[in-house]
Amino acid sequence: MAPFTALADPTRVRIVELLAGGERTAGDIHRHFEASAPAISQHLRVLREAQLVRVRPDAQRRLYSLDPAGFEAIDAWMARLRRFWGKKLDRLESQLREAKKKRRS
Repeated sequence: MAPFTALADPTRVRIVELLAGGERTAGDIHRHFEASAPAISQHLRVLREAQLVRVRPDAQRRLYSLDPAGFEAIDAWMARLRRFWGKKLDRLESQLREAKKKRRS
């Protein structure tokens, strides 16, 4: 599942925001929601499949954290868009400055 599809759900966005603060167990994540534990587990699975979250065993617990790989893919995609819009916005800024100068004259 693509990262943006995974992040289309507000619960998954909130899980990502929680994990931005550091590793958490599934139980700790679950405590922040009214949804059932199986529902939160399903959200975590979707986030893992989208490479936004990773899990590591720690004795009897599973610790979830953000997966940099998925966010690097999002950042690369955003960088391509920034280059496209950056040039267009620079041109718009130049045109607006020129128009402002002409109004003052």
